[in-house]
Amino acid sequence: MGGKLFAVILVVIALASAVPIVSHTFMGANVSLPEDISTHGHDIDKQLDETMIEAGLSFLAAQLVLAFFVFQSGGRNGVLKNFPGGAKYLVVAAVLLVGAEAIALGAMGTKAWGKVYFEPASADALPIQAQAGQFAFYFRYAGPDGKFGVLHPEKIDEGNSNFFGLDPENDIPARDDITSAELVIPANKEVHLMLHAKDVGHSFYVRELRIQQDFVPGLDLSLHFTATKVGKYEIVCTQLCGLGHYNMKAYLNVMSQDDFDKWLKAQSN
Repeated sequence: MGGKLFAVILVVIALASAVPIVSHTFMGANVSLPEDISTHGHDIDKQLDETMIEAGLSFLAAQLVLAFFVFQSGGRNGVLKNFPGGAKYLVVAAVLLVGAEAIALGAMGTKAWGKVYFEPASADALPIQAQAGQFAFYFRYAGPDGKFGVLHPEKIDEGNSNFFGLDPENDIPARDDITSAELVIPANKEVHLMLHAKDVGHSFYVRELRIQQDFVPGLDLSLHFTATKVGKYEIVCTQLCGLGHYNMKAYLNVMSQDDFDKWLKAQSN
């Protein structure tokens, strides 16, 4: 195949690949994002759109530049021209372009991620502790006293449902703590979720919340969010954590405030 013909084919393929991005159908004609049930989800979806557009334009520009040099250099008695200025300038140009792309994506993503990770939870946010361990999630709520009991890893006893290693005999705040295998929260109420791993790395992923956060052994991590729609949504682990990883999941149950209050009271009894 001649260099000029190859350049023409490259341009056609590049332009054809840009059609889904320009027409905003890169997810596929019958594929769409899952329902957004969070106050920050709109910004995440917007960031995804901007990322696809920016990356798509960068890809298209790179292919057109490649096609230009192939067209200019190919098919002339088999002799190829060098890039103007030599390979050094080609490398410098590539580094600058890739660097600009990374900076642009970071700048555009600051607003989207900042609301979840860079801004602290409000003082009246509902605090919930989330624990991940092979191969289940457990969630802990402070009881009527509003205080969490101290965790004692050596006292963890799953056989007796002491998933967090509480010591109610000697720790008064631990006596009314509530443990659940389901994350139950009220709609339109900010939740401050505090995550820790019991063993290896895991992940907290709820696609409708637009949140995916790793559990890192040895680190206590936190994030906050507000769910806006009543319903039940799947929580899955997206970090390969062992043989039972495929079945590690729980559910996020978003209730009305009244129903949540009733549920919390029932768990306290």
